[in-house]
Amino acid sequence: MLTAADIMTPSVITVAPDTPVREIAKLLCARRISGVPVVDPDGAIVGIVSEGDLMKHVGAIGERRRSWWLTLFADESTLARDYSKTHARVARDVMTPGVVRVTPTASVAEIANMLERHNIKRVPVVQDSRLIGIVTRANLLQALGTTDVSQSGSGDDRTIRERLLAELDAQPWAHMLTKNVIVRDGVVHLWGFVDNEDERQAFRVAAESIPGVKAVKDHLARSPAGAT
Repeated sequence: MLTAADIMTPSVITVAPDTPVREIAKLLCARRISGVPVVDPDGAIVGIVSEGDLMKHVGAIGERRRSWWLTLFADESTLARDYSKTHARVARDVMTPGVVRVTPTASVAEIANMLERHNIKRVPVVQDSRLIGIVTRANLLQALGTTDVSQSGSGDDRTIRERLLAELDAQPWAHMLTKNVIVRDGVVHLWGFVDNEDERQAFRVAAESIPGVKAVKDHLARSPAGAT
């Protein structure tokens, strides 16, 4: 079966535990993403800050308070935790800790079930305690739209993907945060958003230059103005 390594986005924006909440909000808006992993100096993931976490923080503006009767059902620990998250100023205090994660060998089916079970939009991919990528719901849909996810991926396909990603990573014009590459039977499928037709052509040319590529399928779309 296809695995996390076959479909994950390897370029992941991260923040440090002491990154200010204001900077995280700006980052999510600028990059048009809905969450960002928090990693320590060793590259280990310690939490995730999502739009939901920041919305709780926004709710503290004007000192929005719980209804008095709700406090009767909340213990002091819960109230203290809520106060910390809504009044936090840095990532470590607003993030959701205890992050659900997968290894590169996790199957697409396992990842889909995990997202469903935990009601989350993304899951970090971790190897040897280090963050190496992320799989989102969009990545799963791209895989489903590209191939039969129940069939195993080939070593040749993975080699092509690794070489293409390495080539794109070296290019200053290739912004992979909003793009993904899936390879099936030597056919490269390009997914995500481009800002202009020159960028689209450059991605196609890069894919065609990789040894072993039989064809390139362009699923890229123009970036919607103001998309979030």
